Amino acid sequence: MSLRLLERIHELYRSEHEAMGERGTLERLERAREWDLAPTLAARGVVVFPHAGVLDCGHQVAAAVHGCLDSGADRVIVVSVLHAFTDEMQDARTRVSAGASPSSWPFWGIQGPGIDGRAEWRDDHSLISFRHFWDAEVRRRGVAEPKVIERYPFLAGGHPERLPGIEELASLAADSVIVSTADPFHHGIGYGDPPERALAPDDGGLELARTTIEDGIDLLGRGDYLAYDAHCLEAKSDARDAGVVFRFLRGPLSGAILDMTYTDASELYDAPAPTWVAAPLVEWRPA
Repeated sequence: MSLRLLERIHELYRSEHEAMGERGTLERLERAREWDLAPTLAARGVVVFPHAGVLDCGHQVAAAVHGCLDSGADRVIVVSVLHAFTDEMQDARTRVSAGASPSSWPFWGIQGPGIDGRAEWRDDHSLISFRHFWDAEVRRRGVAEPKVIERYPFLAGGHPERLPGIEELASLAADSVIVSTADPFHHGIGYGDPPERALAPDDGGLELARTTIEDGIDLLGRGDYLAYDAHCLEAKSDARDAGVVFRFLRGPLSGAILDMTYTDASELYDAPAPTWVAAPLVEWRPA
């Protein structure tokens, strides 16, 4: 992901949030009541929401917000994706997935508010919509909000237990609920798939996405971190770090897709259709 692409993504987020407005925000918060995720979170499960286009998947993000607020927790940890938006970050991620030691790069570890050191997380777009729905729902309810802690792991390399800062995060997670975010399947010409293999979402693409994502869910649920890392490369999932971290924090889990939509990304990438990203809402229950 180039810095210019990151700028375009932020521009797109601003325009979509403006188009959604207060009315659209409340409509999505209401639609999100279809799922009651609080019992899963209170039982030390995890809810994973997408960060694709808010007009497409905002109701899924809102469902995670409701789950957090309804769980009765005093503290919420959001394990976020940290996108590789510079060449150096992408090179590090590629080499670590190929077996290089992550300690060779300054990005290795966990970033977030209140942590000294790297601050690439400040420019990431993954939690923009989560923060938006969180603020809107807290304001609507007029309640004292739980403390929210954002954490952005990078370069886990299939070994979350080695990440600098993981012990502190595990201590915080002991009495917190955990949600995470992922866009676990990117597909089409703009993402490097040859035209003859690029499927439109409604022409077999979503079926392929579901099958692929469920394969990843199985690997992660079993704690096969190295195989999951390889899966993320194949699926073009951005959750190779966030996924293994929340699984490490919570132990064996069983995941299921509750809802899935998609966002067309052809304009964003100046690429022909089909170019799109799958946006699932996934519930992880303790195994």
